[in-house]
Amino acid sequence: MSPLPFSDISRYRGELMGIAMILIILFHIPLARADAFFGLHRLGNVGVDMFFFLSGMGLWFAWTKGESAHGASAFANFYRRRFARIMPAWLIMASLFYVPDFLGPRKYSPSLINLIGDITINLDFWRYDELTFWYIPALMAMYVIAPFYMELIRRHPIYRWLPVLAIMWCVIVQWVLPIHHAVGHLEIFWSRVPIFLIGINVGEQVRSKQTLEGSAIWLLLLLFVAAFASSLYLEQVRHGKFPLFAERMLYIPLTVAGILLLNMLLHRSPSWLLRSLSFVGGISLETYLIHVHFVMKPIAQYHLGYWPTFLLTVLISLPLAWLLSKAVKPIVNILAHQSSNRKS
Repeated sequence: MSPLPFSDISRYRGELMGIAMILIILFHIPLARADAFFGLHRLGNVGVDMFFFLSGMGLWFAWTKGESAHGASAFANFYRRRFARIMPAWLIMASLFYVPDFLGPRKYSPSLINLIGDITINLDFWRYDELTFWYIPALMAMYVIAPFYMELIRRHPIYRWLPVLAIMWCVIVQWVLPIHHAVGHLEIFWSRVPIFLIGINVGEQVRSKQTLEGSAIWLLLLLFVAAFASSLYLEQVRHGKFPLFAERMLYIPLTVAGILLLNMLLHRSPSWLLRSLSFVGGISLETYLIHVHFVMKPIAQYHLGYWPTFLLTVLISLPLAWLLSKAVKPIVNILAHQSSNRKS
């Protein structure tokens, strides 16, 4: 069997992000608990883990290209470039969501200070797990810790084992009651830290173009099938009867093995499909911000059914996301250019 190149993760990163975004939309569309597709629909949640894994990998590329060469300034440049990509689109969509609420029912932002906190860092997610746009503040927090972790493992590779500690922390948060009462409401964040750190770890295998021996495909299939079947059973049969972090630990091998297997399929896919998935991946941030509260929920009120709602959500969200990406691109370029100037 031919070796499996880690570099394909980078080669198909845009397409993989497109797949992840489609899975997340499938997950967000309402579906009755009794539906036979319910378990598969719930497994779309693994798209979030794919995003964190691919984001971690991308950050390792950025860090090893020279951003770590100048001490504290490297950290500052890293943060400017990362947040320049997120903040313009985030500030626009967060304002469009939270300001009308503040001027009306005040369901989310009871005070002006709270409104500012919600628009800037999604304050209420950190306070009491308000999940409206939870992925954005979670990603921001990952960006904050990433350069410290990357510099640590660059100097001391043994610390690449820290994802194991992150998994242990998820168990501690769930069942050590004093800690659970203090930070247990952030389970959805804690349970994604391991896959993000693993993504950073794998970034070196991708960057140095390492390969897996061809026979590893059987191990990947075993990991994928075991994780997929277990997660499907939990969602279809035992949904609501187990702590979600436990399933998200299954998402770790499901994500890594799934991405490596998907690369093999993408390598044999037609160019039109690759271009389409890459397009979706390129506007995945904007699509995430738009598709639930601005598109899907208004459509869901008409009770058109799962698949019509999904198709309409995709067909409406993607053009809007593309327009948003075009609108913020000049701002992103200016901020990134300023960062480059400071770096030089």
